[in-house]
Parts: sequence; structure tokens; C-alpha cells
Amino acid sequence: MNEQLVLEARNKSGDYFRQGYNCAESIFLAFRDLVIPDVDPALVRMMTGFGGGLGHSGCMCGALTGAAVVLGALRGRVSADEDREVAYGLTSGFHDRFEAQFGSTCCRAINPYTFDTPEHLKNCLKVTGNTGKMLMEYIQSQGLVPDQE
Repeated sequence: MNEQLVLEARNKSGDYFRQGYNCAESIFLAFRDLVIPDVDPALVRMMTGFGGGLGHSGCMCGALTGAAVVLGALRGRVSADEDREVAYGLTSGFHDRFEAQFGSTCCRAINPYTFDTPEHLKNCLKVTGNTGKMLMEYIQSQGLVPDQE
């Protein structure tokens, strides 16, 4: 495991969040920088609605949906004729790790504070950074990025 890359993923995810990006945008941008550089950075706009558990509805955590997008970029399909089970398996595996770590996949359960309060933002920063760390560990364990120490 390349621990430097894991640390960089955590830090970049948190840094983007501190700059004002939401949790989903932050995961996308950090991993775009680190492992999917050929993806157009303007595609971050697709991530905006995932913040706040899908537009402040408090449902699926945006950091988790951002991670699912990254996994899709790495192993998703571009044709209906291709096998979708590879991406499904990777996403399901990460989902289970995320839920084990945070006790839920639901934004309002993970972060019970009122949206955009200092407490909420502090907690979301921790979740976003830790999700970046976990995702990098996961994609390395799955052989999706070179393990260069």
C-alpha cells in the first residue's frame, strides 16, 4: 500500500472541502487530480447536486456518491454490451466499507448537525477526508492504481 498516496487523497479531499466545494465535489476533484487525470475537471458540476445527501435531503452521503463516481470512472462501462458487474461489485464493496466505518450511508445519520453550521461543516470535513483516505486504500487494494512506494 502506498501510504503517501493514501495521505495525499485524504488531504486533497479535505483541502477541496475547505475551499468551498461540497463533499461529493471534493472527492471527485481529489481523485481527478490523483488517479483519473484524463477526466474533464468541468465535470465537477455533475457532482454538485449530490452534496448534503442529494441536495440537502440528508439521504445518501455525497462523499459516498462521489466515491461511486470515481469507481465508475475507473471501471465503469461505456457500452450496454459491456459487463456492469465489475463496477457493481467494486461499488458495493466500497459501500460496505463506508457503512462499517461510519455506521450508516445516510448523510443525516452520519452528520446530525444543521446544514452549514460550523459543527456540520467540521464533521463533514472529517467524513470527506476519511472517505478520500478509505477510497484510496480501497482502489489500491483492488489493483486499480499502481502501488508505487
